[in-house]
Amino acid sequence: MPDINSLIMFLTASTLLAFAPGPDNIFVLSQSIAYGRSAGYKITLGLCTGLLVHTSVVAFGIAAIFQTSLMAFNILKYAGVVYLLYLAYLTFRHSGDKVEIQAGNNGRKINLYRRGIIMNVTNPKVSIFFMAFLPQFASPENGSITFQIIILGFLFIVVTVLVFGLISFLAGSIGGILAGSSKFEKWLNLFAGTVLASLAVKLALTER
Repeated sequence: MPDINSLIMFLTASTLLAFAPGPDNIFVLSQSIAYGRSAGYKITLGLCTGLLVHTSVVAFGIAAIFQTSLMAFNILKYAGVVYLLYLAYLTFRHSGDKVEIQAGNNGRKINLYRRGIIMNVTNPKVSIFFMAFLPQFASPENGSITFQIIILGFLFIVVTVLVFGLISFLAGSIGGILAGSSKFEKWLNLFAGTVLASLAVKLALTER
């Protein structure tokens, strides 16, 4: 178990990183404005499920493959690019449709959750980031490094849920206030599609 000083430093750094503008929280922000806070919550849960995968990858050393194998890195990266572009296409295609704020059936809930997982898991930079970030707060003197990495990954996920949950709540409130305007609803879809396309470009330009 990491010592208390390391945990305090880790939680502080994790909170600052969660608030820093990045692909994940921008995605949560845009979807929460467009589709309501519940959409943001579901995407957040999906993203954090993806973080469980990355935590396991780092804890058991598999992340080194992405750092040493350019092919493995690029295969996963471009899979993520294709998926984001597909989502952007669907969003632009429905830009003239009415956005139902706070609405959604069980199928939509699962879809939003799945989007969060795929978006996170197909970004190899997350595994590499975890491999560089988490071990800094682990020490052999405090027991098993693998166990410490798992604990740190879990705490990072908790922080992410809280911060992204707050972003979803605030952004969803804004969307709810402005709901009802057809022009605004069309703008929301165009905005969400642009965000997705931009994230795809950003991921495509990402290098190891």
